Amino acid sequence: MSQLSAWDHPEPLALDTAPLPEYGSGSLADLLPTVAAGMGVPGMTATIPELTAADRVCVLLIDGLGWEQLRAHADEAPFLTSLLGTSRGGTGRPLTAGYPATTAVSLASVGTGLPPGLHGLPGYAVRNPATGELMNQLRWQPYTDPRAWQPYPTVFELAHRAGVHAAQVTSPIFEHTPLTRIALSGGSFHGRLSGEERMDLAAEQLAAGDRSLVYTYYSELDGAGHRYGVASDTWRGQLMHVDRLAQRLAEQLPPRSALYVTADHGMVDVPFDDEHRIDVDTDWELRAGVALLGGEGRARHVYAVPGAEDDVLTVWREVLGEQFWVASRDEAIAAGWFGPRVDDRVYARLGDVVAAAHDDVLIIASEREPKESALVGNHGSMTPAEQLVPLLEVRS
Repeated sequence: MSQLSAWDHPEPLALDTAPLPEYGSGSLADLLPTVAAGMGVPGMTATIPELTAADRVCVLLIDGLGWEQLRAHADEAPFLTSLLGTSRGGTGRPLTAGYPATTAVSLASVGTGLPPGLHGLPGYAVRNPATGELMNQLRWQPYTDPRAWQPYPTVFELAHRAGVHAAQVTSPIFEHTPLTRIALSGGSFHGRLSGEERMDLAAEQLAAGDRSLVYTYYSELDGAGHRYGVASDTWRGQLMHVDRLAQRLAEQLPPRSALYVTADHGMVDVPFDDEHRIDVDTDWELRAGVALLGGEGRARHVYAVPGAEDDVLTVWREVLGEQFWVASRDEAIAAGWFGPRVDDRVYARLGDVVAAAHDDVLIIASEREPKESALVGNHGSMTPAEQLVPLLEVRS
């Protein structure tokens, strides 16, 4: 048998081996439509069949608390761990975040009840077809009209119109952000700085109506994971704190309530070496024909110079295909990465090439993205560590 020559390339990962999110039956986008349908909100469909309706529902979203990370840290989160068997209606199964598994995308999926191909936030940073520039959808920079970018009503808006008491209880810094406006607006906003204040007020808002839909959020666990890594002392300390917050809220639920504790994504730590961090800014082969590099390290949107799309796809697949699922835009759409359907307005926001990490690797850009390239914990792809999130349940 002849040895592999320097000009031979191993077969790239087959696209059909990527573990697709459970759009339409068990993804974050299915949670609020299922909850709202149980409250009788018109136009909403219960697509997570395991969930039982409740008159009052609070969703506590813990940024960065993946299913696998929670199960690995029972000592730090005894309360949340005790609820693992309640996940997804007592099946003990997780939800899937959706692709990419990143905050802006997931919050839009939660709030609109739509997958990324419809709500139109398909990555951390994507090309704005109207300007040709990259738009960071978490920071909303450069600014563009939020309602033109995401025109669908949120589930909170629809619930409020239907007479449900809808409220958001989170940090005051989020009150006027474009992401809040297009993903989580509807009903009333209540800004509170401390986690304890948020939990107490969320319980009060839950009791404020015969039918109530309340959302509250905790971000600090994610920040600790990005800066110091999952399972660092700082991350574990944050997990201990948020475990106590969740118990504090659960113990204050008014009658006829359901509390759902979920997350927007999980996280993986990536070593700091050239094998695990592939730097586009120093790699001429991967830079060739690339006009813009979007997304983030584990979920890239690559925008080619016009006419170079096929060449860029070929090179990225040959160089990275053993470690990443590398697809053309049309292949990623056909495979259902962004949901069953992609709106026309969203189509050109997707990369000409889309690369999703399979291994513990990143595609960094050390010169263009120095801060992002220095993160310890990362997320975005379809691996279980990033994609699976809990749906823990407490009822009163």
